[in-house]
Amino acid sequence: MTELRHRGTTENDRQHQQSEDKGSESEGKAEKDGASDSESKPDTGPPGVPVPADDTPEVLNKALSGLSSRWKNWWVRGILTLAMISFFFFIIYLGPMVLMLIVLCVQIKCFQEIIHIGYSVYHSYHLPWFRTLSWYFLLCVNYFFYGETVTDYFSNLVQREEPLRILSKYHRLISFAMYLTGFCMFVLSLVKKHYRLQFYMFGWTHVTLLIVVTQSHLIIHNLFEGMIWFIVPISCVICNDIMAYMFGFFFGRTPLIKLSPKKTWEGFIGGFFSTVVFGILLSYVMAGYSFFVCPVEFNSDRNSFEVDCEPSDLFQLQDYALPAALESLTGWPTLRLYPFQIHSISLSAFASLMGPFGGFFASGFKRAFKIKDFANTIPGHGGIMDRFDCQYLMATFVNVYIASFIRGPNPAKVVQQLLALRLDQQLHIFNSLKTHLTERGLLEEEED
Repeated sequence: MTELRHRGTTENDRQHQQSEDKGSESEGKAEKDGASDSESKPDTGPPGVPVPADDTPEVLNKALSGLSSRWKNWWVRGILTLAMISFFFFIIYLGPMVLMLIVLCVQIKCFQEIIHIGYSVYHSYHLPWFRTLSWYFLLCVNYFFYGETVTDYFSNLVQREEPLRILSKYHRLISFAMYLTGFCMFVLSLVKKHYRLQFYMFGWTHVTLLIVVTQSHLIIHNLFEGMIWFIVPISCVICNDIMAYMFGFFFGRTPLIKLSPKKTWEGFIGGFFSTVVFGILLSYVMAGYSFFVCPVEFNSDRNSFEVDCEPSDLFQLQDYALPAALESLTGWPTLRLYPFQIHSISLSAFASLMGPFGGFFASGFKRAFKIKDFANTIPGHGGIMDRFDCQYLMATFVNVYIASFIRGPNPAKVVQQLLALRLDQQLHIFNSLKTHLTERGLLEEEED
């Protein structure tokens, strides 16, 4: 039925296009015909996207063949979840630079899954250069964001290498020139009979870039502030997803939202409390290790990226006085915590309350195109985008939270801007700073 309806729609489009070609001599008539065409043609919805086949490993299918589909799915999801968590621990052990590459790979895969849906929906129209331009725009946006990140966080490396210094100086100009080239290529690829769909796909590509690339860029920013800002939020989302599924599987009775019929209030509430407790405990364990709390820096002497520093006050144990009610209940006048643990409550609460809305958004998107999952990359879980739909929303919150409550001025960026000034300007700033520090008593006043 979908194929016949799609063929009928294509035939109608061809007939309308012929009528518009005959009336192209009169601009007003063409506009009128175009308006009546869009008003009279019913909305038949997008063509169906091919449903991927079951890709569950044959070993698991045989081992779980005696179970019902509900319990079989539970075991498949559980086994693959443990495998993914083990892989997550492994890449954490490899360090922040490997994590950055993994984020890039995940971003590319998520982009591919969303673009593939667009291509599958409108494949019969043979849109020229759609996939090529989509990947080109991905390259342009990644070049811009990664260049900004390197310039912001690794100014020592940029200033030391002449090619990087030149690329950094003209980075935004080069990025704009690359994007402008893609924009001109899109305009030149426009074909009269495909105008509307080509602009649909142009918007599709840019919205995908906004959702996927921008958020992954924020994840990398969080990572360079210290791996704890990367691991704790991601782990809280994973914990909430697992615990909400577990509570919903065993105790779920009350539907939560129509977009996701399997989500229940029992799972939502159970996931919230479990995630808050998990976030506090994980933060306590990680805050004691400089490997997790120190920002990533480039060591010019060793010519390598390092994670080594004196932990800030945020990661130093402090005593907090308990309210009278809690003191009488526990018998403890004070509680010794890392300040970061208090911040982790905000992170875990957001992961539990707002993070699921990223999943609801993805569910609505999939329902709009009549698909169950974005892809079948992970058996029992769907595509990569199905696992990271909540992570991207979380990444934005963490970046905003750090900028609002944690991060101060970036000394490396200030020094980089100073070094870009003329020598007389640098000398003027030096004398001004020297005078200021002398007046505050931090420097001894020199005799003339």
